[in-house]
Amino acid sequence: MTVELICVGTELLLGNIVNTNGAFLSEQCAMLGLSMYYQSVVGDNAGRLEQLLHTAKERSDVIILCGGLGPTRDDLTKETAAEVMGKKLVEDARARQEIREFLEKRGHEITENNWKQALVPEGCKVLYNSNGTAPGIIMEDENTCMILLPGPPNELIPMFEEQVYPWLRSLQPEVICSRMVKFCGIGESAAETKILDLIDAQKNPTVAPYAKTGEVHLRITAKAVTEEAAFDLIAPVEDALKQRFGDLIYTDDPQVTLEQAIAELLKEHHLTITTAESCTGGLLAGRLVNVSGISENFKEGYITYSNEAKEKLLGVSHNTLKNHGAVSPETAEEMARGGRKAAGADICVAVTGIAGPEGGTAEKPAGLVYISCCCKGTVYTEKNLFSGSRSKIREYSVASALTLLRKAILNEVKK
Repeated sequence: MTVELICVGTELLLGNIVNTNGAFLSEQCAMLGLSMYYQSVVGDNAGRLEQLLHTAKERSDVIILCGGLGPTRDDLTKETAAEVMGKKLVEDARARQEIREFLEKRGHEITENNWKQALVPEGCKVLYNSNGTAPGIIMEDENTCMILLPGPPNELIPMFEEQVYPWLRSLQPEVICSRMVKFCGIGESAAETKILDLIDAQKNPTVAPYAKTGEVHLRITAKAVTEEAAFDLIAPVEDALKQRFGDLIYTDDPQVTLEQAIAELLKEHHLTITTAESCTGGLLAGRLVNVSGISENFKEGYITYSNEAKEKLLGVSHNTLKNHGAVSPETAEEMARGGRKAAGADICVAVTGIAGPEGGTAEKPAGLVYISCCCKGTVYTEKNLFSGSRSKIREYSVASALTLLRKAILNEVKK
């Protein structure tokens, strides 16, 4: 089956919001084994949307539309799609009741245009929305299926996962299953080089690499009659990856993040941690604090942007800062040792660098970042030279700090 994605909204064309729905739906369709050859973004214009839908009907089995299901006049997705599919709009009693309950519960005034969202194409499957007022819609004719989803991600994602994904999967004659193997401490090109033989030989299962900030993810996907049979096909490929990459793999669970994997290591080995940050300004601590339950292990965090703060809070030597500068391996190491001592923690991860675009020199350019991890007295320090915008350099710095932290923990627990 082929699937086509159409995201509706003038705000997407203007760049007012980032189209995260497109990335999510593309990934989900790939997991279902659906072939997606076309994606489009169209503004809130009925004529252009109608033209695009007629074109999509000629080339795709399934058309997914997101956005444009709101109560205002410029929300035209449902009306246009129904016209293209030759369907009349009728009121759905349950949708009307759920809209009323949703708005009354939140103390919102109900206006006449709210009932526009209770209209659905005749004979369609209604996807009731527990997170908003716009129901989703699945409608079919003899050749095409159209799936209409609300635009807000907090409505679209649960509706797709709970209602659309199972429905699409039921249309497939075979089951498609995936396992996501996640790595840190290796680049995409290096990872691909190690598995070129697997990629060249792939048929079923297939292996596809995905580059993330500071990480590489490999998705192994297999098709079979049952889930059990599909995972039996996946198992030997996953075993081969584990043999080749070893500790560089931090999980095979698609829901687990690097910080969650680190939190599990900290809990398992009863380790406490603190952070000492300069150029990242608390982003590293923020990633760790994203993990529920980390309070058992995370002691405190230090943001020491100035030299004075590094001296006062972390005990970095004035001579070290004078002779080597704030961005140096010597300062990073003293930050890590000092942060660990100040917090009374087992581990401290320290980051100091030049995020740019200003502040760099020929000797110390923007993007130069030193990361140091003091784990039970042993210090691990790395030099990095990142490129990109200020925010991108800070993101890469945090990802590299988490990778070094994990490496340090694994080394210490093996002793």
